[in-house]
Amino acid sequence: MTEKELLYVQDALGHEQYFQTQCKETAGRIQDPELKSCVQQLSEKHRDLFQSFYGLLG
Repeated sequence: MTEKELLYVQDALGHEQYFQTQCKETAGRIQDPELKSCVQQLSEKHRDLFQSFYGLLG
């Protein structure tokens, strides 16, 4: 992996971690069960994307 590619993966990891955190925090404040479920699913999606990007490093 080139240095530029590595920097891209590191940047993507940071973004996915940020989005996951934001979704978790937002889901904790939502009262509507359907909307809360949707945001929780987004959090899980960002967790999965984080794992995929992380897997590129190993």
